[in-house]
Amino acid sequence: MRVLAVDHGQARIGLAISDAGGRVARPLQALAHVARAADAERVAQLAAEHAAGCIVIGLPKDGEGNIGPAARRVQRFGAALSEQTAIPITYWDESNTTRRAAELTGSKRTARPALDAIAAAIILQDYLDAQPHNPHPIAP
Repeated sequence: MRVLAVDHGQARIGLAISDAGGRVARPLQALAHVARAADAERVAQLAAEHAAGCIVIGLPKDGEGNIGPAARRVQRFGAALSEQTAIPITYWDESNTTRRAAELTGSKRTARPALDAIAAAIILQDYLDAQPHNPHPIAP
């Protein structure tokens, strides 16, 4: 089953998609933020186009693992997305994914939209690796 991941930010929404077997994530694209409803509609369309069976949304938690204003904003987006699609939606901890994406690229010159899509791929790979059906997780 393909899984679509969302790294929801204030300016852009990074997206990643898994392979059909749900084992390997790859960056897909980054969308410019327009408005919550429009963003949710576009993400739902992309999930359908890529035949995603699940959508994983990165949930930013604070340093103590609590839900703060950024996480509540993401949850509001998730609620809007659930009104646009019947595809199951789950949240996954996105702690440090943008920093990890920057480290992976090894360059401070990587365009921000590319980093957002790479961060979504990291969220997705972390999620896929934690699934019991994935006996051979990809090392970070």
